[in-house]
Amino acid sequence: MPSPAGISVNHAASRAIDTVLASLDDSKAENVISIDIQGKSSLGDYMVIASGRSHRHVAAVADHLLKALKDAGLGSARVEGLASADWVLIDSGDVIVHIFRPEVRDFYNLEKMWQTPDLEEETLH
Repeated sequence: MPSPAGISVNHAASRAIDTVLASLDDSKAENVISIDIQGKSSLGDYMVIASGRSHRHVAAVADHLLKALKDAGLGSARVEGLASADWVLIDSGDVIVHIFRPEVRDFYNLEKMWQTPDLEEETLH
C-alpha cells in the first residue's frame, strides 16, 4: 500500500500535468505532446513539448502557463529562454514544459529523443 506521501506526490504531478495541458490548450499552443518520463528520468514525471506560431505567441503561451501554475497553487516555476522566446523551458518540478517556435522544435527534435524505447526494453523483446 502506498504511503500518504506517495499519494500526495502522484496527486501533485497529476494536478500539474492537467493544469499545464489545459493552459496550453487555452493559449492555442500547437502540436502539444505529453511524454510520461516517470522511471526514465529523475528530472520530473512528465515532459510536455509544444509549439507557438511566432516569438510573440511562444512568449504569450509561456506567460499564460506561468500564471496558471501559480493560480493552481503549484508555486513559481523556473523559466529559461523567455527573453528570446525561441525555446522557453518551464520547470514546475513534476512537469517540464518546452515551448518552441516550429523551426527550433524541428531542429532539436526532443520528442524523438524522449520517445525512443529504452535499450534495456529493446533487448528484452
